[in-house]
Amino acid sequence: MQIRMLMKEEKPPMGLLLLADPSRQIVENYLKRGNCFVALEEEQIIGVYVLLRTRPETIELVNLAVAENHQGKGIGKQLVLHAIAEASRLDCKTIEVGTGNASIDQLALYQKCGFRITGIDKDFFLRHYPEKIFENGIQVVDMIRLAQEL
Repeated sequence: MQIRMLMKEEKPPMGLLLLADPSRQIVENYLKRGNCFVALEEEQIIGVYVLLRTRPETIELVNLAVAENHQGKGIGKQLVLHAIAEASRLDCKTIEVGTGNASIDQLALYQKCGFRITGIDKDFFLRHYPEKIFENGIQVVDMIRLAQEL
């Protein structure tokens, strides 16, 4: 598997990006402001993430997604570790990530990769998404914020 930055002339993999965030408007905003990275296997995009500068020396990992038929193979972990290395290469001191309160697998993944919970943005998904979102049979209401010092 190869991970590389998406070239400006390439179309972003919207289907994958919308797996991580169902709002096309929010995803398009991230893409305008950040750098999109893709994971390729035999020239097929199987994973994606976006790095977004939020403050000086701080970057946020957003829109991490792996194609459904490639999930459970450690690709998400490789993408997270790649994002951490990329943030470090960019001389960032902190990398942050946010995920839904019901995103149990994602919370475990981020913590296994060295992130620590830093806070909760209460009612985030109620404020920013018109449709209710459910994961693991639980309504996604709050955003769990995590960070890692580099």
